[in-house]
Amino acid sequence: MWKKLFNSSQEKSEIKKELSILESLDPAKLPRHVAIIMDGNGRWAQGQGMVRTAGHAAGEKTLREIVRTASRLHIEALTVYAFSTENWKRPHTEVDFLMKLFSEALAKEIGEMDKENVRIGFIGRISELSPKLQEEFAKAVERTKNNTGVKFNLAINYGGQDEIVRAMQKMAIKVQAGELSPQDITPEMVDDELDTAGLPPVDLVIRTSGDIRVSNFLLWQAAYAEYYFTETNWPDFTPEEFGEALAEFASRERRFGGLKK
Repeated sequence: MWKKLFNSSQEKSEIKKELSILESLDPAKLPRHVAIIMDGNGRWAQGQGMVRTAGHAAGEKTLREIVRTASRLHIEALTVYAFSTENWKRPHTEVDFLMKLFSEALAKEIGEMDKENVRIGFIGRISELSPKLQEEFAKAVERTKNNTGVKFNLAINYGGQDEIVRAMQKMAIKVQAGELSPQDITPEMVDDELDTAGLPPVDLVIRTSGDIRVSNFLLWQAAYAEYYFTETNWPDFTPEEFGEALAEFASRERRFGGLKK
């Protein structure tokens, strides 16, 4: 089932360790929906004496391996925080690099992801991105829409509060038009108006690079999620550590506000 996930320069012992962790996971205890805050690209680059953009390029390679691992573990959904509504405050050179990286990485990986049966989606204010990028995203969604493997969502120009406000605005329009009564609004209706409509709630949120905060990511969807924080910078986050996060999730007792009988 598992082909080599490391490059040829790494030790066989590391490969064996990684595969043992991944293969030891109980499929029945895996999360249905994993979300990742991919933090630490800039810090990784600075630690290597490189410019920040080099960290983003390295982080793209890490993401490629994590998507493949999630696919082979048959995880239902994987949502990653690629660019927030607040990230526009960063230097123009970094923002421009990221937008170019999204385009180039998608062009490079779409064939392999399609072959891996990955279904691609995008959440956030996608309509505010460049027309060229919007077109490329739409083509990727169309190409993979019938795939039945992991639903891989990239959150780009995304903010959790903004998403909830947009959902409320859509519901308010229905109320104003007489199509919906405020007292009839349910959590399920809110779910249906979010960017992630149709996906299961987030079970596990992973954040790399040491910060312990949610950073406005999937605030509604992760209401009962388990969190896994690691000091590892995103470019150094391996499938092995992904497996460790999944194993940690499987070991936790989830009560959803109740008591275990």
